[in-house]
This record gives sequence, C-alpha cells and structure tokens, in this order.
Amino acid sequence: MKTVDNFNFAGKKAVVRVDLNVPLNEDLTVRDYTRINAVVPTVQKIVKDGGSAILMSHMGRPKDGFEDKFSLKHIVADLSEKLGIEVKFGGDCIGAEADEMAANLQAGEVMLLDNLRFYKEEKKGDEAFAQKLASRGDVWVMDAFGTAHRAHASTAVIAKFVADKVAGYTMGREIEASRKILEEGEKPVTAIMGGAKVSDKILIIEKMIDVCDNIIVGGGMAYTFFKAMGGTIGSSLCEEDKLELALSLIEKAKAKGVKMLLPVDSLANTGFSNDGVCIEVDNMAIPDGHMGLDIGPKAAVEFADVVKASKTVLWNGPMGVSEFDNFAKGTVAIANAVAEATEAGAFSLIGGGDSAAAVNTLGFGDRVSYISTGGGAMLEMMEGKVLPGIAALED
Repeated sequence: MKTVDNFNFAGKKAVVRVDLNVPLNEDLTVRDYTRINAVVPTVQKIVKDGGSAILMSHMGRPKDGFEDKFSLKHIVADLSEKLGIEVKFGGDCIGAEADEMAANLQAGEVMLLDNLRFYKEEKKGDEAFAQKLASRGDVWVMDAFGTAHRAHASTAVIAKFVADKVAGYTMGREIEASRKILEEGEKPVTAIMGGAKVSDKILIIEKMIDVCDNIIVGGGMAYTFFKAMGGTIGSSLCEEDKLELALSLIEKAKAKGVKMLLPVDSLANTGFSNDGVCIEVDNMAIPDGHMGLDIGPKAAVEFADVVKASKTVLWNGPMGVSEFDNFAKGTVAIANAVAEATEAGAFSLIGGGDSAAAVNTLGFGDRVSYISTGGGAMLEMMEGKVLPGIAALED
C-alpha cells in the first residue's frame, strides 16, 4: 500500500477523502475537534510538497438533499485555524462552483467540498458520481478511516478512476494501532468491552478470545451474561435471545485459558435517569424494579487492577451510562486505569464512538496511546473483516 510518506505531491492536485463528521453544538459550532485534528498532518504534507488539496467528507445523516445543519460550511473556519491555511469552501460537491474552484486551485491551497451525502449516489457507490469526484485531481488520498468499512463512492469506488492512490496518515496510524493489538501485543493483553448489546460485540469478543489474556465485560451487555448464568437482573437491559450465546462465549474463553471478568456489582436506579435513588447491588441479585446503569465499586477496583497490570489494552465501550454523572464512575475508573497503564509503558487503543467520546470528555485523551477515529471501522478491522476503503488502496 502506497502512503503519503512515499508520494511526492509537487504540482499535484490531491482529492482527499477525510472524516470531518464532527459533532456540532446547537449553534452549529464544533463540539469536538478530534477528527479535525486528525486531518491536519496529511493535508500539511500535501501542501508542504507543493501540492493542493481538495477535501471531501460527509457529516451526519441528511435524509434528502441539502440540510443546512449538515453543511460542512460550518467547520471551514475551525479547519482553517487548525491547518494554518485559509480553506476555500467549494460548495456543492459536484457543482459548477466546485469545478471552477478546483480547476483554479494553486499549489499550497486547500478547498473543502460540501457534504457528500447530500447525494444518495455517495452511499450507493455510484460510479458516475465517483468518477466526477475523481476528475478534479491527479491522485486520490484515502484518510477517512471512520468510513473505510463502507463501499461508498468516495471511500472505495473512486479508486477505479485514479492513476495514483495513497493512504493518509490517519489510515496508517489506525492500521498500525490495530496491528499492535492483534499481532504484536505484549502480554498481558486485556480487552475491555462495554456498551449495550452482546449482539454488537459477538465477533470482536470471539476474536479477542484468540489474542487476549483477559476480557473485561461491562456496560448494559453484562446483564445478559448474568441472566444466562441464572441471576436475577431486575429491569436491567437484557437480550433474551442471546442467553445461550453469552454462555458459549464464557465457555470459549475458559477453553482457551482466557480470563473473562464480569462485574460483581452495579450501581442501579429505579429508572433510566440520572435522578432517583442510586443503590449498590450484587449483579446476580438485582431487585425487581431496579436496573443496573454502571459497574459498582467492587467491580471498578477489580477491573482497574487487571488493567493496570496489563501491557496491551484495547477499550471499546463505556462501563455504564456515562452521560449520566451518577453513573459515569465506572467509566472514569477504567479511564484512570488505562491512563496509568499507559504511563507505565503499556500500549492502549481506545475504540471510536462512545468510548472515544468518554475518554476525551473526561480529559484522558492525552494520557492514552491512540484514540481511533472510527468506531464501526475499528470494530470490523478487529473482527478480521476486509474494509473496502483499505482494499481499494491495495488493488
């Protein structure tokens, strides 16, 4: 796979697929800069070489054409500030204005197209749409790892219509971080799996059984395991059709000599709310009318001890409803433990999505080794699936 490091962009116009799907506040200002910051090194390399960059991305989930709240025009000023370059806004991603601006783009200049998903052709992988995007540049740079698991026009199909295709720095970092877990992980290797549903994490848990020494299970999906083991879980989240699966995962881990840790206790409430009476409960005996919303203090200590003794750590998914202050304690404890392990020399990879948001929100972003920019893409890579956005670079 060719990367930006071994490609000279001098005199070249690069069509760059980036991931600028950033969260915005109600006043349409940027709430989190993680993905904008991730774009910077690749674009600066192109410009430093003497090339120009035509950036394209999606944002949100527009339903039918243009929607102002999903326009990338809202992030132009922030992107310009982070790059240290005035970014031109090309408007409609396949419009005449964008065509003219791209044609006149000079070395050292950067322009941004508007949301690709204002057109259904993007997600459909339409070849004519992909060819239109490709026609403006000499080289395609794929740096949007967060969409690499989608065979969309700009993330995979476009490769058919360019002579040169290279991976950006974000792609390279993501692939290398995954390799450090799957192939090069120094033992003990620990995977921390959180989130709501076992069904969302089946494949990655099975994969981690093959590479880990410890698998920590937290979040809402833990209660499916306790129900499967004969516990009473009150009104806690449970996937009734996944009880046998939960037991089989426990058995698979045991057969491989992998320690699977479930939280012995929880913080529970009478409803899905930050308010109400918060009580500590044994996870095999949660009272009727109560639901577990976070791991309890005993589990937090046990989990933290395992994490701090690890040399390689993968974390995907919060330990509880971390957006509720009263039920973020478990996630904070894990974040602290991962940070301490990292500072002691461990490699730590934080999965995208909720776990990445939690780490950044809680202020631990600069105390871990790497935070993935793509939740779904990272999961699929960890599961061993072929990502179309990576395969397109290798063809």
